[in-house]
Amino acid sequence: MNRNTPPGGVTGEPAPSKAVSLADFQQLIRDMYFRKDTERGVDGTFMWFMEEVGELAAALRNGTHEEKSGEFADVLAWLTTIANVAEVDLSEAIHKKYGSGCPGCGQFVCTCPDAGKP
Repeated sequence: MNRNTPPGGVTGEPAPSKAVSLADFQQLIRDMYFRKDTERGVDGTFMWFMEEVGELAAALRNGTHEEKSGEFADVLAWLTTIANVAEVDLSEAIHKKYGSGCPGCGQFVCTCPDAGKP
């Protein structure tokens, strides 16, 4: 994706309906919001993230499928924003932590005891 071209190719045009990689999503969020996000900083951004987590919790209890879907997207976007401000590559972080299986037991189908994490 070109840094100056939105996903749909033309400003205001919606993105095509297709799967988006985590790396592409992180770049999209960076391109859209990085200036505002860095001015707000990690602490301010984290507070917005927590607000979105609360909205997701409410949607999970009483929301429609569409509301739940929107809140999941918001939580992921704000988490990605925090990663951008903190200079964390999410694709790299996920690969490092989960790319070889469960961090607890090392298996791709977790065999950790149910009582503990994960």
